[in-house]
Amino acid sequence: MEQRVLGRTGREVSVVGLGTWQLGADWGEVREEDALAVLDAAVESGVTFFDTADVYGDGRSEQLIGRYLRERPDAGIFTATKMGRRAEQLPEHYNLDNFRAWTDRSRANLGVDTLDLVQLHCPPTPVYSSDAVFDALDTLVAEKRVAAYAVSVETCEEALAAIARPGTASVQIILNPFRLKPLERVLPAAAEAGVGIIARVPLASGLLSGRYTRDTVFSADDHRTYNRHGEAFDQGETFSGVDFATGVEAAAEFAGLAPEGATPAQTALRWIVQQPGVTSVIPGARSPEQARANAEAATLPPLPQATLDAVRELYDRRIRAQVHSRW
Repeated sequence: MEQRVLGRTGREVSVVGLGTWQLGADWGEVREEDALAVLDAAVESGVTFFDTADVYGDGRSEQLIGRYLRERPDAGIFTATKMGRRAEQLPEHYNLDNFRAWTDRSRANLGVDTLDLVQLHCPPTPVYSSDAVFDALDTLVAEKRVAAYAVSVETCEEALAAIARPGTASVQIILNPFRLKPLERVLPAAAEAGVGIIARVPLASGLLSGRYTRDTVFSADDHRTYNRHGEAFDQGETFSGVDFATGVEAAAEFAGLAPEGATPAQTALRWIVQQPGVTSVIPGARSPEQARANAEAATLPPLPQATLDAVRELYDRRIRAQVHSRW
């Protein structure tokens, strides 16, 4: 699989990585043996980049990855984790003492001395303007708790603030055919600064797979049930902030844009991979088959301009009014 340098880390990662939120929690139950099988299928398909967080299953996702890394030390995996969401979301909690404690816990969960990359996990907006926060992150690097640091953001303005910080290695942001706003300023600014872009929520919580109807029901412990309107965390994390009924109809149209031999999900991933400035896209997978299918998107030919234009037209007509001004 194609490898790209992840911004200021200087390390190469696969253009299709693996997001592991679903292996920890909030997507229904995933058994340990099934989770490990997903990790293995991704690696065997060329994936060299795992993305996790300390809050995914309260550390379960990190622990599963840690077990896999111990069993497959030859896999050459770059692992990014996140910190901050286990604490009450107050700017004053983003301090050096907490950062040390949080990263020490993640290091133990993953079984590593130094984290490849730690990302602030969608922190409160005032955090981005705090010199003390970024000084503390620099201290983590100096202490070799982490090799590099980054941010995962909710909004484009937060992304731009993070990119302006000289120590920020990468920015993780929602980007998919139902969320085009980052193309306008964030991706060009990141490219100019040498900051990597990790595209998250690439399938709009599964909408872009084209498998759902208005009548689809998700389990009670799935965030697509309990956070559909932002009840538990930012609404933009669930279906990219798009109303479910609208999203289902738009996804049906998007499915019609898939080239022969490609699924709608693979088409969405291919669309992301070819956006200038994107380093890696991190779809989740609940089965080995999904992990393999996601990785295969990297082998698809670039989408033609007519398809790119059709994606833009669909977004402008059905989605833009719901999400563009907010995120």
